[in-house]
Amino acid sequence: MKKVLIAIPLLLLAGCFEPETGPGQIRYDRDTCEICRMIISDPRFGTQVRHGPDKELVKFDDIGDALHWVEENGHRDDPDLEIWVPDMDRPDTWLEARQAHYLAGQVTPMDYGYGALSTARDGSVSYEEMRTGVLARGVTSRCDTPNDPTHDHDHDHDHNSGTGT
Repeated sequence: MKKVLIAIPLLLLAGCFEPETGPGQIRYDRDTCEICRMIISDPRFGTQVRHGPDKELVKFDDIGDALHWVEENGHRDDPDLEIWVPDMDRPDTWLEARQAHYLAGQVTPMDYGYGALSTARDGSVSYEEMRTGVLARGVTSRCDTPNDPTHDHDHDHDHNSGTGT
């Protein structure tokens, strides 16, 4: 009986932690994007990145923000890197991003426009094609980075110019 009483709290406590690999849980309408700090609200496009030896989990509202974060933080060649995206047709199904196919022209939270699919479809592209397009485009104008103390929000400007003016 004592073993059962000890085992029950341990099982309950174990359920409070995220797994060490694979996708975690996004609490939609509560969790925020690591880059833009907007609330993650659309289950079709929320993205998760696991990185480093501790398998830290970072969440994003759009695959584009996740890809820029991976590049900017030096995780591109991280052997422990995992990127998880939902199948836009079945948002409760997580896909390893580098194995997924992407359909452009979607209305996504940060306007990168790509939705992930588990199988190829007419017009879909590979991860590398999608990644190249996202990085070439730069950070979307919908994604001001609030952590930049030099960023002036009182004027119109092109986020891709690098001048801040």
